Amino acid sequence: MAQVVRSISVVLLPIAFLSLIAWATAGSTNGNTSDPVRAAIWLWLGAHHLAFNLTISDGAAAGWLTYLPLGALLFPVLAIRSGFKRSIERLDNDYQSIALARTLFVSLYAGITAAIAFFVTTEAVKPVWYLTPLVTIPIATLSVLSAERRKFSSLPIFFATRIIAALLGFAFLILGVSLLINLATVKDLTQVLQPGILGGLLLLILNVLYLPNAAVATLGYFAGVGFAIGNGTIISPLSYQVPEIPALPILGALPTGKFHWALIAVLLFVAAGVALTSWTLNQRPEVLWQTFTLVLLAMAFISWAASGSLMTEALSAVGVSIWKVTLAIGVEMAIGIGLARVLPRLDRAR
Repeated sequence: MAQVVRSISVVLLPIAFLSLIAWATAGSTNGNTSDPVRAAIWLWLGAHHLAFNLTISDGAAAGWLTYLPLGALLFPVLAIRSGFKRSIERLDNDYQSIALARTLFVSLYAGITAAIAFFVTTEAVKPVWYLTPLVTIPIATLSVLSAERRKFSSLPIFFATRIIAALLGFAFLILGVSLLINLATVKDLTQVLQPGILGGLLLLILNVLYLPNAAVATLGYFAGVGFAIGNGTIISPLSYQVPEIPALPILGALPTGKFHWALIAVLLFVAAGVALTSWTLNQRPEVLWQTFTLVLLAMAFISWAASGSLMTEALSAVGVSIWKVTLAIGVEMAIGIGLARVLPRLDRAR
């Protein structure tokens, strides 16, 4: 119990401190410090990708907030890992005791998080507290498993991790190059907001936390299906329908039109299928298909986590289409797998 509370507080308290500073700097009409504390808890819940139903200005604006920063997941994951490591330090690799500790830790973490989400609900901001277990249990489970000393020797997991890491690494590289090339646009978008010193720091942090979301959108772009930054918009190598873009610095990396040549990057996903086939040549046949399935499941989950709604109707669809990206990458990798399996046979047949 103590380590669960520690895992929660080690992330929540710094956020509360920053919220209090921002509240004090901006000024307040009622002097009620419960407002920034409640806001800090909302931010902490958002870091777990818990959806919110928002109603602003007496119903003038209402909608769902589900487009949350993937980068923020790093903080609860590291906190959970640290807390669970402390919990099992004295268990001396007793796997039965560790399994029980894992179950209790995850259950308590999910239960406390759900209770917190329930008690910070207001008329304007409503965390979907009853869905908390659906998002916190997978996060906490993966975090505690990664904290255990025991190493998992599953080849499909190992190969799938390598492929996902390579694809995301490529996406981050292209995104970084695009940001550097369009640095002037990024600067202009920042100046439009006029955030000030503290606001500029918070804006920088926000953009950094959203970089993984942008990387997933980059993957969708080079897979050929593209992504959206609002209802009715599409940015892909073959289509460009964007009337206007929000004034966010990270969006300075967006393409400015159609770039058909970008479809050459589809070969990267085909190459991933070829690489997977070569890695599993000396393994059981099911290893290949298990790995392929894990890659698609991981891409579907990442696409879901990196996409969502930004409250308003105009921004109700931001990010990639989960099924389109998963299907496109699956087809392209399958082509690579097919080529790697068929071409050597044709060569031998000659």
